[in-house]
Amino acid sequence: MQNTFRNYINGRWETGVTTATSENPSDLASPVGDYVRGDREQAELAIRAAAEAAPSWAFTTPQRRADALDQIGSEILARKDELGELLAREEGKPLPESVGEVARAGNIFKFFAGEALRTGGEKVASVRPGVEVDITREPVGVVGIIAPWNFPFAIPAWKIAPALAYGNTVVFKPAELVPACGWALSEIISRAGLPAGAFNLVNGSGRQVGQAIVESRLVDAVTFTGSEATGAQVLKATAERGAKVQLEMGGKNPLVVLADADLDQAVECAVQGAFYSTGQRCTASSRLIVEAPVHDAFVAKMRERTRALKVGHALARDTQIGPVASRAQLEQNLAYIAIGREEGAELVTGGELIQAPTPGHYMSPALFLGQREHRIAREEIFGPVAVVIRADHYEQALALANDTPYGLCAGICTTSLKHATHFKRHVQAGMVMVNLPTAGVDYHVPFGGRKASSHGPREQGRYAAEFYTTVKTAYTCA
Repeated sequence: MQNTFRNYINGRWETGVTTATSENPSDLASPVGDYVRGDREQAELAIRAAAEAAPSWAFTTPQRRADALDQIGSEILARKDELGELLAREEGKPLPESVGEVARAGNIFKFFAGEALRTGGEKVASVRPGVEVDITREPVGVVGIIAPWNFPFAIPAWKIAPALAYGNTVVFKPAELVPACGWALSEIISRAGLPAGAFNLVNGSGRQVGQAIVESRLVDAVTFTGSEATGAQVLKATAERGAKVQLEMGGKNPLVVLADADLDQAVECAVQGAFYSTGQRCTASSRLIVEAPVHDAFVAKMRERTRALKVGHALARDTQIGPVASRAQLEQNLAYIAIGREEGAELVTGGELIQAPTPGHYMSPALFLGQREHRIAREEIFGPVAVVIRADHYEQALALANDTPYGLCAGICTTSLKHATHFKRHVQAGMVMVNLPTAGVDYHVPFGGRKASSHGPREQGRYAAEFYTTVKTAYTCA
């Protein structure tokens, strides 16, 4: 694999305006490589290329689109170990999780290869005699994709694959923490037989490349995953020019543990949901709401299980929790731990810097006892920090679960069918887990939330057609 990762514009690999280095959070002395950074002008070149390619790609046969996506998916799956190692080095996710993410990306492309052949329509009778009505779906046009760093293969895959499957062209901006992953995925796509301009990669800052994508009148739709603050800016800019927009902006997800739950299972759900992937998942269960009769026993088991987690190099075989992805994120995590203690939350265990054999961004997962009003219980930290909140009964636990501006994912651990059914119906979240970690979703079903977590149509599965296509109604006088 090359050491300088370039942009891909109009079917050619291009240098950028400046060059930067992608670090390895497990070993700062062994960077992943250099990458080029484009500016607004280069982003606009990519956008124009996508706009010029849009008409021809929109009218390619479904079979051609299906074949291209199937080829991409097959190569990703064949190279999942190699690409998983790259992901682990660049983002810090432990190797088994990284390989699993890459495999998921491959399966997503293969799923949408099938969907390219299943884009349906309707023929309905008109209320007027002698008139036929056809309802069809057509591509939106040029789709701008702004992806986050925490799932550098899976999230771009579930945006790029449906965009191409339904006949759209793409301008893809990866997060600057993971340019090598963005390049590796794009390099595979570049060899799938797409026409020049149908797919473009532009690395660079949000202020330059991201802003150009969001503001360009040639970009018909923008799909963004990232922070709530940036999402609000994307929404405002796209609304001003009437573009279609899809936003995923995080969560502060609850996991409710009732007194009748299998406590060992509940602890495992909490540990995996809160701390795996170093807590750097929008679906992480950072609020653990526990019914009073089992509160103390749950905390004791959580303390023991959290302390036993192995933090280390992402490529080490015994690592369960990798490093934090960046110095900035590590500093934010530590700042929130300090805020929690200052506000009176009790630090049960963790929250400390760890010295490892290689220099990196290592910290121990932190478990707090807190109250609903504490900032660590209300604001998304995006790190391995969880807070346990006591609830007197189920009704209070449900109220606490809903007491958040976010609504992405929620979970409950219980052996009661009555409570599980009620929770699934009444919790204010787009996704609900029963006796499962909140982090961990299938690729063939809808992904998305409510309230401040999401805006626009759902991602993934067949519901992706709602964003990546537009509906046309045609009348014919027979």
